[in-house]
Amino acid sequence: MPLSDNEIIERVRNGGRRHYVHLVDRYKDRAMTLAVRMLRSREDAEEAAQDAFIRAYNALNGFKGTARFGTWFYRILYNVCLTRLGKRKAEFSSIDYDDGIEYNTKESWVSPAVSSDFETQDMIAFVKKIIETLPMKYQTILSLFYFQELSHEEICEVTQLPLATVKTHLFRARAMLQQRLQKEFQYEKAI
Repeated sequence: MPLSDNEIIERVRNGGRRHYVHLVDRYKDRAMTLAVRMLRSREDAEEAAQDAFIRAYNALNGFKGTARFGTWFYRILYNVCLTRLGKRKAEFSSIDYDDGIEYNTKESWVSPAVSSDFETQDMIAFVKKIIETLPMKYQTILSLFYFQELSHEEICEVTQLPLATVKTHLFRARAMLQQRLQKEFQYEKAI
């Protein structure tokens, strides 16, 4: 039976540093999904995820366990991504997330068992493309809710947004996604 996050953390705190790799393995795919969603670059996302895992490791003694490790870690990753976006903005003076450029994001969103089903894989790729057309704040909320499977309260902890704002962003993101999906399906039927 696999160890829980808290059991792994205790082992790391007691000198078993090598156990930290289990937490990295457990959270790396979801971390990449969130980082790519925010940074829109696989290279930048890999660096941000590495940085976040290192920061989490260095701060592990300060982890109190009042929240799940995943929520705590995603907050660190979210902050690392925001910092990188801020640096990018300063370097390039402005960032346009709706610029129509197709970004190279090849993160895995499904388990190998599901990915063998080509229809499911095609649908996920289709929905992913539509999500990428949404403003970043909505992409991030959808990613945290659906792909990281965080609750509304956990999303509040990660983003430091009030609960009402998280719910509003999620509601608007779903509405925009639904509207764009319907438009795409109507377009495909017309062809």
